[in-house]
Amino acid sequence: MTQLLNGDRRVDLSGFTKTKLSINGLLTVVYRAGKGQPLLFMHGAATWHGFDFSRGWISQFEVIIPYHPGFGPSEANNAFTTVDHYVSHYQDLAEALGLSSFHLVGFSLGGWIAAHFAAKHPSQVDRLVLIAPAGLEVIDHPQADLSTIAPEEILEYLVNDVSTLGPYLPTGEDAEFAAMREKEGNSVAGLLRDGTLNRPNMPQVLQTISSPTLLIWGMKDRLIPPGQGAAWQQLISGASLKVFPNAGHLVLDESPAACDEVAEFLGTGIA
Repeated sequence: MTQLLNGDRRVDLSGFTKTKLSINGLLTVVYRAGKGQPLLFMHGAATWHGFDFSRGWISQFEVIIPYHPGFGPSEANNAFTTVDHYVSHYQDLAEALGLSSFHLVGFSLGGWIAAHFAAKHPSQVDRLVLIAPAGLEVIDHPQADLSTIAPEEILEYLVNDVSTLGPYLPTGEDAEFAAMREKEGNSVAGLLRDGTLNRPNMPQVLQTISSPTLLIWGMKDRLIPPGQGAAWQQLISGASLKVFPNAGHLVLDESPAACDEVAEFLGTGIA
């Protein structure tokens, strides 16, 4: 059984095959499971809640989950301070994995990276799913300022039902868990400008995307409000938008219906 230490809970990746790759000298860890059209998943700003939601995709797709540089067991590189660094890394990783084309699913921070990847490498992205993606400034629906949120309130910004996350959290002091959070927090901090991932050129990036695109949000998302969805939909030609009730920012963790929607949308692209 393949597991990663994660506080009192281990992230269960049983059934996945672990691969370690050197991408331009940077150790990158990738997990793969299933058969079929490749589905590359780009995770968000923290990995402690695992990827259990992806198991429902394995019967239809080859699910490929890399850890970003500086996240989970992948090696950090302090020079990674722009989204372009991550896009270039993933282009080289796709080549190393032999992926000429694939479905691309990105969540939150990973949605920000995935949107840029799809804009820059349209021929490689068959279908694109962006789940509560970051990076677009929407004046009427601003992203929450994490610097103003008390630590004990953070979980309420991630999920509608905090009990969803109970199995993934340590019950006491856990040095390893804390060290991983610090590592991933530092990697995110390296990308922030003025405390946000928002960039003035994001509308132009989104208007460049040509892959069929699905946008997904949780209705109760307090971190990146679902009201942002309409702005993303307007900028990405032909994009569809689905909002799921009783789910927060971690909509895939809280809503099986959202996971099913991803599979259904990507499945329509299979000949």
